[in-house]
Amino acid sequence: MAERILVPYDGSALSARALERVATKHPDDEVHALYVIDPVGGVYEGEAHGLVDGEQWYENAKSVAESALADANALAADHGIELTTAHEVGNPHRVILDYVDEHDVDHVVMGSHGRSGVSRLLLGSTAERVMRQSPVPVTVVR
Repeated sequence: MAERILVPYDGSALSARALERVATKHPDDEVHALYVIDPVGGVYEGEAHGLVDGEQWYENAKSVAESALADANALAADHGIELTTAHEVGNPHRVILDYVDEHDVDHVVMGSHGRSGVSRLLLGSTAERVMRQSPVPVTVVR
């Protein structure tokens, strides 16, 4: 029986590596890629580049998400697998865990981190939080 596998995908090299691993190790399984738009990222972006209004920030973030998921679809197609994609807004680890529950995901495969620098230190590791709280197995790709 095929598994339903979730790959949290943020467009980073590590998320691409996670998707490639799923494509090569689980070619017959159902694969989902989820991009999480983190509103906290908007705060850091606003501080770095001047304040932007919420609607403009969301439209920019949505555009980035759609672009990243288009790249994920292309990567999946290169490996001969179909991909279901989605983007949602919220706290990344919470959105990932909710997606697991709502879509009957059997396995999560994710990169070890997507953030770097100060935001990673302040916000903690999404991969670590998902591993600790997930009701299904989690594979972390380094």
